[in-house]
Amino acid sequence: SFDVPPQEVLSRDSVTVAVDGVIYFSIKDALRCIVTIFDYSHSTRLLAATTLRNVLGTRNLAEILSERESISSTMQSSLDEATDPWGVKVERVEIKDVRLPVQLQRAMAAEAEAAREARAKVIAAEGEQRASRALKEAADVINESPAALQLRYLQTLSSIAAEHNSTIIFPLPIDIVSYFMPRHNEKK
Repeated sequence: SFDVPPQEVLSRDSVTVAVDGVIYFSIKDALRCIVTIFDYSHSTRLLAATTLRNVLGTRNLAEILSERESISSTMQSSLDEATDPWGVKVERVEIKDVRLPVQLQRAMAAEAEAAREARAKVIAAEGEQRASRALKEAADVINESPAALQLRYLQTLSSIAAEHNSTIIFPLPIDIVSYFMPRHNEKK
């Protein structure tokens, strides 16, 4: 096995990332390994680095971050096909690390935060919408019976009196108060 040193790769969507990996290989035909190529180990390393850059250059950033297994599989089949004439069998390829530029990390974090805030606002708006529907339904029920409004008013006063030990002001409709007031037209 050997480590593929970090490779600067330009993805299909023009993002530069540093990617490294590890290659596991074995010698399946020692005679071909010695006769066919001068230094099979060094050649396999160079081919692995080149293949890593080529394969990742065809993917966009989201694919590089989320589809490591398929990228590894593609690289393994490509490397195995290329090294087969040398007597080398590529057993496994693993993408170890994908490093993003700091500015891109900040931009992605800001984008994720904005998306979370947008979802929170949508959820809050849906809650407000449900609450307003419930209030409308309650208002319709109370509107059907004037006594229901009076009972709700008394219930509210009862809960205020139980929770807060304070002065309660009873609003009275003006038409009731005016009934007890002396009339200006009458002379005494």
